[in-house]
Amino acid sequence: MSLRYLARRLASAAITILLIVILNFVLFRMMPGSPERILLGRIPNVSGEVVAATRERWGLDKPLFPDQFVAYLAATAQGDLGFSYGARGRPVTDVLLQKLGPTLLLFGLGELIAIVLGLALGAYSGWRRGGVLDHLGNGLSLILYSTPYFLLGMALLLIFATGLGWFPTFGIDTVGRVYSGPLDQIADIGFHLALPLATVALGLVGQYSILMRSSIVETLSEDYITTARAKGLTEGRVLRTHAIPNALLPAVTLIAINLGYVVAGAITVEVVFNWPGLGTLTVDALSSRDFPVLQGVFLLLSVGVVLANLVADLTYGILDPRVRT
Repeated sequence: MSLRYLARRLASAAITILLIVILNFVLFRMMPGSPERILLGRIPNVSGEVVAATRERWGLDKPLFPDQFVAYLAATAQGDLGFSYGARGRPVTDVLLQKLGPTLLLFGLGELIAIVLGLALGAYSGWRRGGVLDHLGNGLSLILYSTPYFLLGMALLLIFATGLGWFPTFGIDTVGRVYSGPLDQIADIGFHLALPLATVALGLVGQYSILMRSSIVETLSEDYITTARAKGLTEGRVLRTHAIPNALLPAVTLIAINLGYVVAGAITVEVVFNWPGLGTLTVDALSSRDFPVLQGVFLLLSVGVVLANLVADLTYGILDPRVRT
């Protein structure tokens, strides 16, 4: 990979992040509402002096441009995202870090399982197209792809939690339970994780399978596949060493793009299962008009998408030298 290609991709990502930071500042300050009233809560008959003092304490009395804007850029560059209105002055970074772990656990594992199962099913279906497994796998993938997260989650919840009673209905662990050791705690978290994880994995596996099947079918018509077969290579080796590596290129893009839908999936899945992650935090922050937390969530997810697309571009450069020219 050339340094020019790497520098071009890094510069593009840096400019995009800068624009996101600027949009993050402008967007949330255009929203209606009075931050100082949120800070003061439901205290009746608040005097003008108290309101003015609150605005001064939080820097709301200064002009948006350039004072608040410059202060925001400087603070963001230092990793300071401000203080949560709803948490009564708790740093936003602490609030986000507390909720980031459960979301990464849920969607990281779900994405990984969906990638492995979806790409494997799609590759085999495309390679053996027209067979029984191809028809069953493609039909099942279409059903899963068209099913919303919340509907899939509610179905699993009603069947396996409420109906059969095999799994808990909400939360990340058992409230008030005293664990005998780390393994006991891990087992309890895994027990609560089962249904949300299945929802995320099943919601993503369909699109990976459909895309991979289409890519494999298209790859089969390429000349290098015919040449590999003419050389006497086994079907399995042709699939592993020639078809799959070239068919993976569209999947790399889809994996990166899917990170942009994490917040939508997180909100629906986490609300259905009351999972204490970024999705639930976003809903709570919207309800309480906690703009600094919303800014932090927006910035975190947006930067994550940019970095994921950067990794996808660099991976493209490794898998396909043509994109580096």
